[in-house]
Amino acid sequence: MAAVGGNGGGDLGRLILRLALGILVLLHGIAKIAGGPAGIVGLVEKAGLPGPLGYLVYLGEVLAPLLLIAGWWTRLAALVIAINMVVAVALVHQAELLIVTKNGGWALELQGMYFFSALALVFLGAGRFSLGGARGRFN
Repeated sequence: MAAVGGNGGGDLGRLILRLALGILVLLHGIAKIAGGPAGIVGLVEKAGLPGPLGYLVYLGEVLAPLLLIAGWWTRLAALVIAINMVVAVALVHQAELLIVTKNGGWALELQGMYFFSALALVFLGAGRFSLGGARGRFN
């Protein structure tokens, strides 16, 4: 099979990973915008933290995905998404952490896939198909 591009398709693979993660997480962010901040602020307060910290979800589920999609400050945006997933599990899904469903899947497959995809992008960067370019400081 012929390689795509000069690096065996690595830049195309990074683009696909950025777009998949960015779009899918952004959809969650759009839903949170539509629903308003009350639910998230309530969860944060229930955990004993200051309610205004709940607004940080918009960084992790709106701003960071937009940056990933564009390929600008990609490593930082991916790190924010990874942290957002850790916080989401801690606040909402902690009881499911060690659960395997009757179909053999992990109860937190979606959150896990988001977390590990974001972590991969922290190390891989954006690639050349990005606004920041392959050699951008945070790409």
